Amino acid sequence: MLTLDRLNAASAPEGARLLDGLYEHSPWIAEAALAQRPFRSLAQLKHAMARAVADAPREAQLALLRAHPELAGKAMVADALTAESAHEQSRAGLAHCTAEEFAKLQALNAAYNARFGFPFILAVRGPRGTGLRRQEIIETFERRLDNPPDYELAECLRNVHRIAELRLADKFGVEPALGNRVWDWHEELARFSDPGFLEKGQLTVTYLTDAHRAVAARLCALMKESGFDEVATDAVGNVVGRYRASTGARADAPVTTLMTGSHYDTVRNGGRYDGRLGILTPVACVRELSRQGRRLPFDLEVIGFAEEEGQRYKATFLGSGALVGGFEPAWLDQKDGDGVTLREAMRSAGLPATLEAIAALRRRPADYLGFVEVHIEQGPVLAEAELPLAIVTSINGGVRYECEITGMASHAGTTPMDRRRDAACAAAELALYVEKRAGRERDSVGTMGILHVPTGSINVVPGRCRFTLDLRAPDDAQRDALARDVLAELEAICRRRGLRHSLEQTMRAAAAPCAPQWQARWERAVGALGVPAHRMPSGAGHDAMKLHQIMPQGMLFVRGQNAGISHNPLESTTSDDIQLAVEAFQRLLDDLAQEMA
Repeated sequence: MLTLDRLNAASAPEGARLLDGLYEHSPWIAEAALAQRPFRSLAQLKHAMARAVADAPREAQLALLRAHPELAGKAMVADALTAESAHEQSRAGLAHCTAEEFAKLQALNAAYNARFGFPFILAVRGPRGTGLRRQEIIETFERRLDNPPDYELAECLRNVHRIAELRLADKFGVEPALGNRVWDWHEELARFSDPGFLEKGQLTVTYLTDAHRAVAARLCALMKESGFDEVATDAVGNVVGRYRASTGARADAPVTTLMTGSHYDTVRNGGRYDGRLGILTPVACVRELSRQGRRLPFDLEVIGFAEEEGQRYKATFLGSGALVGGFEPAWLDQKDGDGVTLREAMRSAGLPATLEAIAALRRRPADYLGFVEVHIEQGPVLAEAELPLAIVTSINGGVRYECEITGMASHAGTTPMDRRRDAACAAAELALYVEKRAGRERDSVGTMGILHVPTGSINVVPGRCRFTLDLRAPDDAQRDALARDVLAELEAICRRRGLRHSLEQTMRAAAAPCAPQWQARWERAVGALGVPAHRMPSGAGHDAMKLHQIMPQGMLFVRGQNAGISHNPLESTTSDDIQLAVEAFQRLLDDLAQEMA
């Protein structure tokens, strides 16, 4: 098997020969990457090759794509595939298609080439490396045929790099064993889903449903199997596991604790990794520590937060909020869509449903070193940068409003354009302003996610329009300036058009800058893997925002597949990227242990 020592010591021609076959008929990629030797890790080599492609002119990128064969195409029929492609297509069952499947793939190949001018490229060995089913391949082919050309070119290049990553692992005889285990745990948890979604193959786990409780029970069992000393479910349904410090540390000084974790509930028809990656990554680390008989000089508390998404009740961050004293008494009387109060749901799940029991969950900041969270990125930045990991600098602050504009409903045929009081047009004008205003500042975002014309009709000028505003920025001052400008523009639009408006603030969350010392620790851990230490803010909210109120926090992002899409069934990551996340977490723990030695 090939080793990094051998590759680093090889001459340029010999190095290129050793890496031959990673990229189809494109030796220039390996040649460009080899100029950056010596490599400290395979991750560093992968990134060097990906950057060589990213820095190449468009013509070279297109030539790389066109060097790849079609799936179940002419080259396969003519037995003219490279050994690597032949093995991959055969392993995916493409050499054994039914007549109907083969005809379908041929039609898709023709349509795709006509639309884009290069062949459809998919890493058919998949995110786990074990291969996609033929039906999955066909469904992905059909879906991507509708992508815009530039988007699809980038998606093909990302799949080219995934193919090369898997081939590189074959050459070096390495397997992401920890990443595979965590990936499999995600698949196992995804078997549980709420009624109405499970039957459709969709993942939905909302607070205290049967599926939610089944996930909690499996997390408890998994923690026990992995060597945690204490595992319990608390008064709001959080799954709490603790791996105790070494006895030597206890004798010398008071034991402190590092808290980590994320949420295990999901949005409706969501993805497998949002939240759960931040639970299962540290569980894998504890499993390795326990297996090796190792202890840390601090307790490690891993928490699967029971609720973060606010899908069943309007009580977002219920799980992590309880730990900082943020549980609102009125929440117990909230009702879900079926009229079940939160108090009733808790009691049905065997929880005490009392304010006293929930208040007792509040943590003492003096007992903790801080909170760290691993999370899938939920965006395209890492995928576009060809980076597996990133250090989070801040979690954006946000404010949300529910708004209504009131004008005059009138006949669409008889009301002249200059006499209309169109509430929907006013909302549309504001939406364009939000887009323009948020785009002026780095990392500010603004969204009008819901637009509704009550009792609207095709032949009536809209007299009312209800809509939502979601405004976010990396710090509170930037968020507040954005909100002031947007609300002032709403006022001006309505005044100019002779309309009335109302608004209700439904959420205000402070920005949560990640503690510099935790950013530095994550940066050292990532850098030790040979991966560039990329820093970026988080536009999404996370449990770390709540823990930020009482202790320093730091986050690590993991690259997502499918252009980083999240809150969507297409949300995915690879076992190779998960492997790096687990290794980074292990290094973070080891470095922290050395700091405290």
